[in-house]
Amino acid sequence: MTLHWTHAATDGRARAGMLHTAHGEVPTPVFMPVGTAGTVKAMTADAVRSTGARMVLGNTYHLMLRPTAERVARLGGLHRFMDWHGPILTDSGGFQVMSLSGLRKMDEDGVTFQSHVDGSKHRLTPERSIEIQHLLGADVTMSFDECTPFPATHEEAAKSMRLSMRWAARGRKAFVERPGHGLFGIVQGSTFEDLRAESVAALTEIGFEGYAIGGLAVGEGQEAMFATLDFTTPMLPATHARYLMGVGKPADLLGAVRRGVDMFDCVIPTRSGRMGRAYTSRGQLNLRNAKYAEDDRPLDPDCSCPACRNHSRAYIHHLLKCEEMLGPMLLSWHNIHYYQALMARMREAILAGRFEAEAALIEHDWTKDGEA
Repeated sequence: MTLHWTHAATDGRARAGMLHTAHGEVPTPVFMPVGTAGTVKAMTADAVRSTGARMVLGNTYHLMLRPTAERVARLGGLHRFMDWHGPILTDSGGFQVMSLSGLRKMDEDGVTFQSHVDGSKHRLTPERSIEIQHLLGADVTMSFDECTPFPATHEEAAKSMRLSMRWAARGRKAFVERPGHGLFGIVQGSTFEDLRAESVAALTEIGFEGYAIGGLAVGEGQEAMFATLDFTTPMLPATHARYLMGVGKPADLLGAVRRGVDMFDCVIPTRSGRMGRAYTSRGQLNLRNAKYAEDDRPLDPDCSCPACRNHSRAYIHHLLKCEEMLGPMLLSWHNIHYYQALMARMREAILAGRFEAEAALIEHDWTKDGEA
């Protein structure tokens, strides 16, 4: 059986379910830590597993450049290569290629670009993106698309979206069906409701194992993102997983789950950890601030991660001031752990039919100790 999603409960528009893959089942809603180059930054695979994470993301663009998808395949695939035995989703490389700006040239067939690493020239087409993800061994493969920049006019967004839909059809034909693996289509159309509807119609006619919402978290702001989700998620098949790409902060996750999204990924928890920031059940903390120099409390009294069990805010502040690598490692570990705990809490609330009550408690607690 191909990869698929099954429904467990709905509370309002929030959903709980299960994603069934070749490398195990994943309860949803789910947050996938980002392992860009075959590793979640500053964390071992065992550390990632200890947070409760069940699924991670790999990056087609970065892995095709170093060490190359062909080398990963010869070494047994990405799961073996990075010691991750659970499911892996790989993005298509489209977002990274589109962000190269002056280093790329796009046409109907695909994109030619220069590597940011050594300036070497490469070509990505829908077919080649699918091939790379197949070589990596991804459980979830993503369609190659153009991530429409923001802001964009209606005409620009329409042209971009329709190109992505033609690429989606080509990628579907190139995808090799095998048990427990699947291909997700990506809905584009910027913040325009009619274009999002056209994109959903095109993708559902092609048929995919799941549907992603792309082109958000690119500068439009939370209000516009939520407004776009308000009209986009109801258009998507209720029988399939819904994945919001590249999102986000805890408040973004809560708001998107409220609007019917099942899957998320983002670099924020690890990137913030490297910058000295912690996300907690009582708000966001900047551990570089001098006020934590003698704060003997844990980062989060409700957290059981090693950073909170074994160390104080003062100790982590000290590590950051001394530029010791353990500081960012502990904060990254904590942030991923907190994100997993938040998703589990939301899932339990949906299953119990009390999502909005739990969401109100979560939002209230964020004001207790956090910083603006």
